[in-house]
Amino acid sequence: MVFSIHFEKEDLNYTPFDAHGGIGKMYELFGDEMEAIIDELNEALAV
Repeated sequence: MVFSIHFEKEDLNYTPFDAHGGIGKMYELFGDEMEAIIDELNEALAV
């Protein structure tokens, strides 16, 4: 089976991420690197 998952920064506003601070917390932790991390995550999730 082949499938693909794509993650957007707006997804951080939904469960379960919102319970842990959502997009604000990710920006607090990673700052300007947040976009690059999401891009890298998407590359890793592409199956």
